Amino acid sequence: MSLLTLTTANHIATLTLNRPESMNALGQAGDGDAFVEACDAINADANIRCAILTGAGRAFSAGGDIKAMQQRTGNFAGSPADIADGYRTNIHRMLRALYNLRVPLIAAINGPAIGLGGDLACLADMRIASTSAKFGVTFLKLGLVPGDGGTWLLPRVIGEARAAQLFFTGEVIDAQTMLEWGFVSRVVEPDALMDETQALAEKVAAMPPAALRQTKMMLRQGRGLSYDGALELAASTQGLMHHTADHEEGVAALIEKRAPDFKGA
Repeated sequence: MSLLTLTTANHIATLTLNRPESMNALGQAGDGDAFVEACDAINADANIRCAILTGAGRAFSAGGDIKAMQQRTGNFAGSPADIADGYRTNIHRMLRALYNLRVPLIAAINGPAIGLGGDLACLADMRIASTSAKFGVTFLKLGLVPGDGGTWLLPRVIGEARAAQLFFTGEVIDAQTMLEWGFVSRVVEPDALMDETQALAEKVAAMPPAALRQTKMMLRQGRGLSYDGALELAASTQGLMHHTADHEEGVAALIEKRAPDFKGA
């Protein structure tokens, strides 16, 4: 069974981690390819304006495959150099694919998001959690370091001190704490999670698609730019947007006091 299922409807792509029997454990051979294929397909489809990432069953993702670690199989077999290459060529390809997704991404965290699973959630632009969700970066409990870029990602989401607390203690926090710490924007009952996520995705998908993708790019690029650099990027990108049909539609709709109908032109 493939790791991911991809469905599209109404300008929204939904990616579902589909190993419910293992709480959506990650790191099998081909997992990186699955993410690259799915994210490339979304990026190439101009009709897609927003994406959702969630998990099948009772977990978002429990992270790396613990049994494979114990048995030293798959990604965790071989010498230290072999294992490092397994991270680079498989596990990290999943993360890079999500990071390079060009449309806004919402994580619908339906259950535990632990370790690598938590890093996937960090890569979303927005996050909504079920009341049954939990989050933890428990690498040190396994005698490991955060191996999936979490030391770069998590401080940008919840701040360095709180990220350090989670890394150094292995503590797992509940959905309400996730909300209080700003990791998620809202917490809902399990049976309302996908409806709430879909409603947010529909608001995003109502926006002009070219401007959406450019805005996400500017958010990404802004992390490494000076303020002057960010202003220059804004100026050059805005110049292009002023010459789009969607800009004309947005202005006309505001003047005419009606909802805009953006076409992606």
